Amino acid sequence: MAAAAAAAALAAADPPPAMPQAAGAGGSATRRDFYWLRSFLAGGIAGCCAKTTVAPLDRVKVLLQAHNHHYKHLGVFSTLRAVPQKEGYLGLYKGNGAMMIRIFPYGAIQFMAFEHYKMFITTKLGISGHVHRLMAGSMAGMTAVICTYPLDMVRVRLAFQVKGEHTYTGIIHAFKTIYAKEGGFLGFYRGLMPTILGMAPYAGVSFFTFGTLKSVGLSHAPTLLGRPSSDNPNVLVLKTHINLLCGGVAGAIAQTISYPFDVTRRRMQLGTVLPEFEKCLTMRETLKYVYGHHGIRKGLYRGLSLNYIRCIPSQAVAFTTYELMKQFFHLN
Repeated sequence: MAAAAAAAALAAADPPPAMPQAAGAGGSATRRDFYWLRSFLAGGIAGCCAKTTVAPLDRVKVLLQAHNHHYKHLGVFSTLRAVPQKEGYLGLYKGNGAMMIRIFPYGAIQFMAFEHYKMFITTKLGISGHVHRLMAGSMAGMTAVICTYPLDMVRVRLAFQVKGEHTYTGIIHAFKTIYAKEGGFLGFYRGLMPTILGMAPYAGVSFFTFGTLKSVGLSHAPTLLGRPSSDNPNVLVLKTHINLLCGGVAGAIAQTISYPFDVTRRRMQLGTVLPEFEKCLTMRETLKYVYGHHGIRKGLYRGLSLNYIRCIPSQAVAFTTYELMKQFFHLN
């Protein structure tokens, strides 16, 4: 969801620049195509850099959420120290390859879907303001999740493995094994429902909070918090460090609200890997099991502090890299 927060904030921040008119329709279409390709690459590279930066924290989060028996008695920082001792420093990046494969299409689909849904909601339904951004963001997030969910499933399975106890030898082997042993294609969509239910409020609250903080800040302290936009001096935008702060706050609030669904999703994704697999077949059963055995703080919200820690660097890297890539690919 951190990737979703970064993409959501970037998509909400500024619309794509208007493309210059070419002499013929073909030239205009070609320029638009190249724009989307360059935008796709910029968003993908930014997402990959951001996720690689916080990959160790992502690995620890998966281990803690699902109570891996090697680390279930440890906290966040203790696990960060224990993983390199047991599995080497590369153990902190286990499952990151699958994440890199996933983040490119995820970012591209979310950006394009957001613009499409925003236009549809505004023109066809006549809804505007914060509400249309909230709705478009939620729908775009859910669309991207559905399209890339199998890759996230494989990434979580690989991240949960501990050295010496490997069920899967790599990404391809994980795909083949899940398909053969867990019900074919549907096996890749275990835990989709809590993901969808979690993504809707997460993306919605993230967009709403970010937009509200931005408008309030620019209204009450335009000189202190804002600056003229580089491509349109008449438009006031937030300064970079304020933008990052607002994105971080929005992500933290949204994460707090939707986190139990994230814990449920991880456990359902791990499926047969967990010994209590048969007690967590549905979303309701999983929520009931986690709450009954571990409670709220150590169950439904286990690892939340880690999400707060990883939110700021993830957002910072995503925004900074995206801005650099926009200049590199001439998107401004």
